[in-house]
Amino acid sequence: MKIAIPVIQDQGLDSPVCEHFGSAPMFLVVDTDGGQTTGLPNQNDHHAHGACQPMAALQGVALDAIAVGGIGRNALVKFQAAGLKVFLTRFPTVRETVTALTNGLLSEVDPASACGHHGAGHGQGQGQGCGHGS
Repeated sequence: MKIAIPVIQDQGLDSPVCEHFGSAPMFLVVDTDGGQTTGLPNQNDHHAHGACQPMAALQGVALDAIAVGGIGRNALVKFQAAGLKVFLTRFPTVRETVTALTNGLLSEVDPASACGHHGAGHGQGQGQGCGHGS
């Protein structure tokens, strides 16, 4: 399975998970079968509210799922329309997030639990700020 996780910096599986998808400086793509990681800079991290382009941010990488500490409704709907599952993580590192996902411990994000606007506290993240309300 290939999963993308927004991170503050690329430290491989020990990368700190970013609190919010759209504001992450980069994404770490993890192949859960072999543990390989690939860092991708977020070219879309400075966008107007509601203007996140999630597919552009991930540069067309083939993915099975995304795990986030928080995500806006518009980005969530775009991922869901593309057939990607988006999971909520409260774990501070990529390694813990991947372990939780592979063990079935992460729940899918639904539009009702997505972030409604920028600058709001999410109450769901793990406290790792990314310039999004922290």
